Amino acid sequence: MSEEVLFDVMRRGLWVAVIISAPILIVALLTGLAVGLFQALTSVQEMTLTFVPKLAAIVAVFWVTMSFMTKTLVDFFGDGILPMIAGS
Repeated sequence: MSEEVLFDVMRRGLWVAVIISAPILIVALLTGLAVGLFQALTSVQEMTLTFVPKLAAIVAVFWVTMSFMTKTLVDFFGDGILPMIAGS
């Protein structure tokens, strides 16, 4: 395997990781901002208030996007990794 092919596979793998993690990270960011704004407006400084809604939102988004994540990983493995292993 040449250096160019290895770097191309690594680049595509990193891009797949970014695509897969983007929905969860965006929802965590938006939930954190909303909870922070709520805490600032109401002067409620409860530590579990920041953790529980963010965890619930992350779990919900993970549950909804699980099929997309699985399909993306399977496509990357089937189209990018398996042909290299098989030698095609």
